[in-house]
Amino acid sequence: MLAYLIRRLFAAAVMLVVIILVVFCIFFLVPKWAGVDIALNFVGKQADPAAVEGVREKLGLGDPVLVQAWEFFKGIFAGRTYAAGGDVTHCAAPCFGYSFKTEQSVWPVLTERFPVTLALALGAAVLWLIFGVAAGVLSALKRGTLWDRGAMVVALAGVSLPIYFTGLLSLAIFSYGLGWIDGQFVPLEDGLGGWLGGMILPWITLAFLYAAMYARITRATMLEILGEDYIRTARAKGLKEQVVISKHAMRSTLTPLLTMLGMDLGALMGGAILTETTFSLPGLGQKVLDAIKNHDLPFILGVVLITSCAVLIANLVVDILYAVIDPRVRLA
Repeated sequence: MLAYLIRRLFAAAVMLVVIILVVFCIFFLVPKWAGVDIALNFVGKQADPAAVEGVREKLGLGDPVLVQAWEFFKGIFAGRTYAAGGDVTHCAAPCFGYSFKTEQSVWPVLTERFPVTLALALGAAVLWLIFGVAAGVLSALKRGTLWDRGAMVVALAGVSLPIYFTGLLSLAIFSYGLGWIDGQFVPLEDGLGGWLGGMILPWITLAFLYAAMYARITRATMLEILGEDYIRTARAKGLKEQVVISKHAMRSTLTPLLTMLGMDLGALMGGAILTETTFSLPGLGQKVLDAIKNHDLPFILGVVLITSCAVLIANLVVDILYAVIDPRVRLA
């Protein structure tokens, strides 16, 4: 087990370096090859030529590519200083970029918004795992019944309906219509009740989409596993059906679900843009949308880095959970 963990940690470290280099290429090399003025993208098209030249010097765009890549890489772990003549700007570690438009380091702004996105993703994940997996298992066990058909119809609706539709519909019914939930975001420090009231509808809306997908995957996987030889052997040995399902079938069903969960949670760490926009949540997704509107490239770059690292960490955790659930992974 220890050797497996060391291999996975080493692979994750190598992948982190690759991710940073790929992000550097996307934001600095590809635009240059396409003939785009990178400094103009960072400072804005309405900036005067002196400001653009100053940003070009601060970013070191005239330096060799390897020097630029090293400064970008070093800045993430040790901080970075942007200097142009007597104008010096320091970006403390971890430096995910500096917005020359707002005169702000990217990292503090993103970390201020990250808890909202994290709470949204984790709360919704708990709901979609509970209801999605439960619905999928029951549909597989009651194949062809009214419950099975009804659950799959609801799941199909959940996959098909866009979040902005279900989100606005939930606001119209439960907030504006019935008045049960305020629907306005309240910071956690202002009270747990208000915070929960502002998060419950986003949780349900986001969970409805993912629970539908997890229910369909769980049903298909469970049906396939219930036809395996070892399940028939367990039943032939006289084990109770509850033991066969919970100890044998569910353990194998969890493997593809863990893969999906790692990818989904990692991606959501970069912000659920539609959900956050619909419910006016001050998370990373909302910040990305604002950065796109304002052509504020450093914030987009920072969120890309955070999302990539989140996916990497989530997949590392999933790989470790694989080894816990399936001993064959440790022996491979």
